Amino acid sequence: MEKGIELGFEHYMDQIPGMGTLDPHTSSPLVLAYIGDCVFDLIIKRMVAGRGNRRVHKLHEETSRYVQASAQSFMMRAMQEHLTAEEHGVYRRGRNARSVSPAKNQSITDYRRATGFEALLGYLYLNREYERLTELVAIGLDSMKAAEAEREAQDAGK
Repeated sequence: MEKGIELGFEHYMDQIPGMGTLDPHTSSPLVLAYIGDCVFDLIIKRMVAGRGNRRVHKLHEETSRYVQASAQSFMMRAMQEHLTAEEHGVYRRGRNARSVSPAKNQSITDYRRATGFEALLGYLYLNREYERLTELVAIGLDSMKAAEAEREAQDAGK
């Protein structure tokens, strides 16, 4: 291998015995959401842990604020205007997929929108469109940060 060429994590994952391939174009929207849930969870856990060492319980609490359906639904609303037609189609397929598990402590609207959000992330991940995936996640996270700052300003003004 030529010096200076780095192989990404995916290259090494592909070397694991028994590792199958998933075609994002033929995978069901719920399979895409299953993968997207994991990808988003890893992004958020790395972000939260990168803010400094704390007790794992505190890390979990902060992570939960981002990965719950209502937060994903909020981020998806901010991301929607930035989606391509293809991405919107993947999101819509995920949102409209019928899940066997009911929404837990979330509205059905938030739960379905969050499933679409996760399906989109899974699709982008499996297509190895990492730059686009992180761009959309950043838009969602920025929208949460802006809403949080707005709430804090309103609370300070009371």
